[in-house]
Amino acid sequence: MSAQQPPADTPAATEQAPATVAVLAGGLSHERDVSLRSGRRVAGVLRDAGLEVQVLDVDSELLPRLAKLQPDVVWPLVHGSTGEDGSLQNVLDLVHAPYVGSEAAACRLASSKPVAKALLRQAGLSTPDHAALPQSVFREVGARGVLDAVERDLGLPLVVKPAAGGSALGVTVVHAADQLPEAMVSCFAYGDVALLEKAVHGVEVAVSVIDVEGGPRALPAVEIVTEGPYDYDARYNAGRSEYFVPARLNEAQTATVHDLAVAVHRTLGLRHLSRTDMILDDEGTAWFLDVNVAPGMTETSLFPQAAIADERDLSDIYLAIVEAATRT
Repeated sequence: MSAQQPPADTPAATEQAPATVAVLAGGLSHERDVSLRSGRRVAGVLRDAGLEVQVLDVDSELLPRLAKLQPDVVWPLVHGSTGEDGSLQNVLDLVHAPYVGSEAAACRLASSKPVAKALLRQAGLSTPDHAALPQSVFREVGARGVLDAVERDLGLPLVVKPAAGGSALGVTVVHAADQLPEAMVSCFAYGDVALLEKAVHGVEVAVSVIDVEGGPRALPAVEIVTEGPYDYDARYNAGRSEYFVPARLNEAQTATVHDLAVAVHRTLGLRHLSRTDMILDDEGTAWFLDVNVAPGMTETSLFPQAAIADERDLSDIYLAIVEAATRT
């Protein structure tokens, strides 16, 4: 005798409810606007793919909202210090919320540019010579003497940037010694530690990595061409920069930049997704500049451009990332 079929209105017969995703955006960093734009874009893709999505601002009501919503997965898209330095990830760990992206310890390593560069250089990867100097050292030792030493050791041109943070905020390319003091003032407006890095010339490339099944894999490289520095305005205002996806590289060059991005992802212990920014010089060396554990997802951001150019479509990649987060 055949098994009795359950009534049509029983849970066994109803369709499984779509996964609920809480996208965290906003916050109080200098990159709040970019974060909100990223959150809206990701939420739109996930909703179109059939998921239930709510975008939550990161404020004093976040934890009560999460407790009420009980999402299957949280996707943090808060850029800047709190969202990328492991702090927000630690909070999510405390409330046992599964989340997209790297764990807190890996975020701390990646978000500090000097720490990440030191670890990657120790692993044999190429990154420009640099010095990391807190604002206090200039008061204690004397700004002029320190800047003279920087110029003698690293040479010019060099890049001055905050040791943490993103979106090129506080970044200046210095071509002459008299530009250094102003560059330092601009940098310290966004953080207490400055990274002074020897400038490397070549093709500017961003390589995103997805780590959802079978280990990390590079998405098509994005080549960035812009007049002047690739600063905040050039990144987020359409028309300032031109992008080539995939990058205009030969097979060997493509393998080089893909290998560096995957090696960065593995060395720093990242998970689910990351984006590595680099310069490929004329000799074929790929120089690590920065890694992003919560890469921008706006209409001009590099990760979605790479995902759109991949063999899988954008929504498939985002769904795979959400699925991977449910398993970790």
